Amino acid sequence: MLGYLARRMLATIPVMAIVALFVFSLLYIAPGDPAAIIAGDQATPADVERIRAGLGLDRPFLIRFGEWVWHVLNGDLGVSIFTNLPVTRMIQQRLEPTMSLMVLTLILSIAIAVPMGVLAAWNQGTWIDRVIMVLAVFGFSVPVFVVGYILAYVFALELDWFPVQGYTPLARGFGPWLNNLVLPSVALGGVYIALIARITRATMLEVLGQDYVRTAKAKGVGSRTILFLHALKNAAVPIVTVIGIGVALLIGGAVVTESVFAIPGLGRLVVDAILRRDYPVIQGVVLLFSFVYVLVNLGVDLLYTVFDPRIRY
Repeated sequence: MLGYLARRMLATIPVMAIVALFVFSLLYIAPGDPAAIIAGDQATPADVERIRAGLGLDRPFLIRFGEWVWHVLNGDLGVSIFTNLPVTRMIQQRLEPTMSLMVLTLILSIAIAVPMGVLAAWNQGTWIDRVIMVLAVFGFSVPVFVVGYILAYVFALELDWFPVQGYTPLARGFGPWLNNLVLPSVALGGVYIALIARITRATMLEVLGQDYVRTAKAKGVGSRTILFLHALKNAAVPIVTVIGIGVALLIGGAVVTESVFAIPGLGRLVVDAILRRDYPVIQGVVLLFSFVYVLVNLGVDLLYTVFDPRIRY
């Protein structure tokens, strides 16, 4: 196991190197002249050249890339063009809301989607199965921002059960923190729940058709034991895989969700940075999201041995 972990950690190095190369290239592959766009229409040629020099666009690409990687490895993601604040500090200020939203959405989605998929598989062909699959299709079809606006209108404006927008830090209390995140988590988790529920149903149907499940039924083993001890455990590997892959949906959806509910997280930060062409901030946030996604997939690989002892590394 330790050897496999070491190999997987080493394998993330070229992946992150490719990601870093792409992120740094944003300055060069962006349409138009980034320096002129940042300077604005009223800028003089001297202003454009000053910004170009500040971005390093007047220097060779490989030299700039090497310097940037060295700074990143030392925890320096650069300085924001518009606020003159270190990108690392700006990310630290916005990290808690985004991580809170994603973790709560992940927990909520798994807690809802897995039982839905198991229930649909166990009742295949019945109205329960059809209703769950209709809900899953609905979750896939409706965009996150539409669900967010509907939830905000019904439960925040009309019923006044939750705040319309904003974020309360966890340090101020679990109740206020949770109250602010319920609607955003439900809106963000819609697609994720649909994805996990469909994969859980398909995998459970395959497992429930195996001989050992039929043997357990013939022996009079209870339904709960068959579902959760025999079937779900053996179906866990594909489910865990799709949960890990689906983290990309959470990262992308967090950008939209934070904009809808005015949550001051990394999603709002990167949207504002894109609108202002603040490339150092864009680079820092995208690099962080990529690193988190790589770590999540590493964790998924390690979980395989927990759910399926036959897998050995």
